[in-house]
Amino acid sequence: MQPKKLFIFLADGVGLRTFAFSQFYALGKARGYEVVFWNASPFALSDMGYSEIKIPLAKNHRWTELVKNAQIQIELSLNKKRSQDAVYDSYRFPSTPKTVGAWVKKIMLSLLVFTHKSPKGLLRIQRLLAYLEKQTPYYSYCCSVLQQEKPDLLFCTNQRLSLALAPIMAAQSVQIPTSTFIFSWDNLPKGTKLVQPDYYLVWSQHMKSELQYYYPEVTSSQIKITGTPQFEAHYDAALLQTRADFFTEHKLDLTKQYICFSGDDITTSPNDPVYLADLAAAIRQLNEKGKSLGILFRRCPVDFSSRYDAVLQEYKDCIVSVAPKWEKQGAEWNAILPTQADTTLLVNTICHTEFVVNLGSSMVFDYATHHKPCAYIRYDVPNCTVADWSVQKIYNFIHFRSMPNSNAVHWIDSAAAMEEVVLRLINSSKQEGIDQAQVWFDKINQHPPQLASERIWNAFDELLN
Repeated sequence: MQPKKLFIFLADGVGLRTFAFSQFYALGKARGYEVVFWNASPFALSDMGYSEIKIPLAKNHRWTELVKNAQIQIELSLNKKRSQDAVYDSYRFPSTPKTVGAWVKKIMLSLLVFTHKSPKGLLRIQRLLAYLEKQTPYYSYCCSVLQQEKPDLLFCTNQRLSLALAPIMAAQSVQIPTSTFIFSWDNLPKGTKLVQPDYYLVWSQHMKSELQYYYPEVTSSQIKITGTPQFEAHYDAALLQTRADFFTEHKLDLTKQYICFSGDDITTSPNDPVYLADLAAAIRQLNEKGKSLGILFRRCPVDFSSRYDAVLQEYKDCIVSVAPKWEKQGAEWNAILPTQADTTLLVNTICHTEFVVNLGSSMVFDYATHHKPCAYIRYDVPNCTVADWSVQKIYNFIHFRSMPNSNAVHWIDSAAAMEEVVLRLINSSKQEGIDQAQVWFDKINQHPPQLASERIWNAFDELLN
């Protein structure tokens, strides 16, 4: 009997980390599938022994980005109107054009949004997007490959990529079933679902409900609840280093307890260097009082800026920077790719630190897998250089409303409170808040988390049989 062939469309680092650097591929092969990565990323998956077809020309229509942005703005407006909730305006990121061409595009975007601001208008925009992509050489290429390879199912690892439009539509044109994965817990309220596949894989019942709320045309039978493979590595004991080996490799002091400060991207948290300095000042004060503490700083993987340099130099007695093992292979954010080594680094960073401090990061769930707490920063910095930015704006985002109660994390409400929160967490059994964090994690991601890849393959079995 000929094995079922699964095509996995992959174009960015998130898909690479979740579906190539996990047990996902091996499980599919073990089930007898022929698994082929249709690879639009710069990463060479064949170097890992994976079967892949590299996409030589993945280029959208020149107007696709403009129409895509119009679709997002219209969806946000419709969501705001439906819910009577102004929070959806906070997902807009207005910019000031710097060239005549950029001004022209901004005016065109405004006109598109103004003339299509109804559900019927949104449908016209979606049809225009499909029409544009079907005129491209990229779409013709996708049709040709699919007709030649004849996969039984096309799986797209990311619902928001413009580059995924042509492969999904090409597969549907030749009657190949299509599916996609909602790749992050905060994506659906943002209006970033670009592709229109036959089936959707989601993290949880909560995400399924979100998908049907924002896209009521998607039926329950089109949605499979699987969880995400991104947390599976935390349950792999083979990845763990000893404390001595980890500390030696990263030049950490074995006499110290380390707290992880997990950085955000500059858009989410422009004041991150100030928060890191505030934490370091608290650690220094506690050490002067007899504690032996340090900070392991893990920056956002796509942040290669120098914005932390001054703080790292000033507090080099307290902070050790352990950079994520991601590689920059292009100018765009989606050309910054993870490595397999970073999965091991992340697992051991969490294993060998006491807790994590950050501003609203999903690292709360990574630490929950290790039964360790998270402290969220919740105060503004005076003289912030970014207009209309506030921690309250961040924590009002829809995805934080899924928190079962405020005790799921520890809140740091001022620079002066840093020392008290650190001291409380260091001196406690560290179980304070863990139960509520676990409840939150259970709601966000189908449990048990370590079986997500297996559930995805079960879903594929159901779809194909």
